[in-house]
Formats: sequence, structure tokens, C-alpha cells
Amino acid sequence: MKGKFARVIAVAVAGSVLALVGGGVAVAGGKGTSSTQAAGEQVLQLRDQLAKAAYAGNVPATQRSLGQMSPLLGDLAAGQKYTIQSDAQQAAAVSNDYATETSRILADPSKAGEVRQLPPVPELPDLPPPLNIVSNLLKSLLQAVTGLLASLLGSVPPLPVSLPVPAP
Repeated sequence: MKGKFARVIAVAVAGSVLALVGGGVAVAGGKGTSSTQAAGEQVLQLRDQLAKAAYAGNVPATQRSLGQMSPLLGDLAAGQKYTIQSDAQQAAAVSNDYATETSRILADPSKAGEVRQLPPVPELPDLPPPLNIVSNLLKSLLQAVTGLLASLLGSVPPLPVSLPVPAP
């Protein structure tokens, strides 16, 4: 009788432990873990900083923002430091590629002819000179990062730039 009672207790305890561990894994795989939330907020701050610098035509500030953003995007893409969904990892990888390429061109403008040909991003205004040499690349980066932020944070404030008003 004691053995049967002990087995029932052991099964109940084991079931409770499995339920708690399973719940923790489910939370870690979704949005909103504290470290992922903090990373999302940091990416948001860097995205806004980058947009303001780029649309002001400030190349050094744009380079600085890209330099700060790239390691974080790389960590998100790797999926080791932050637990995020695979579509968010892919968005982080694409964003990191765009950031790296933009940094490379801004560091050596003579390589502007090597800029990846990306489709225009009509939702965003063109960048002023001298950043116009990477306009589509940088606008694609801002768009990709905004998509990543939607995965990380759920809702994303608009870019801090004046968007073109469509003609009636």
C-alpha cells in the first residue's frame, strides 16, 4: 500500500514538474521574453537613430548607428543569445546583411557601383546626398528592421521621418 501511494505521489510530482518546464519552454519560444523584449527596444531605438541620421544626411552618425546596430542584428540572427522565432531570425539576418553592405559602401564610396540593386521603397522618401548612393539599400534596411520589430515587439511606431504625401 505504501509503495502504491508513493508511486502516485511520484507521478503527480513528475507531472507537475513537466508542466512547469513545458510552460517555460513555450514562453521562451514566443515573443516577449525579457531579454528579447529588451533587444527589441534597443533595435527600435537604433532604427530611429539611424533614420534620423540618414534623413539628415549625416554620414558619420549614420555609420555610427549602423555600427551599433549590426552586432545586435547578428546576435538576433544567430538565435543563440536570444530565443526568437525563425521568421524573426531570417529578418534579422537580412537586416544585418543590408547594414553590413551599407557600412561597407559608406566607408568606401568608390564601391558605390557595387551596391546591390534592390527595388525602390516608395513608402519612404529618398535620402539626401551624399547618402543617396545607398538610398534603396538603406531604405530596405529600415523596412526590414521595422518588420523584425513587429516580430519582436508586436506593435511598432512609425519611422521618425516625414513621409511623402500622395497626390490627390
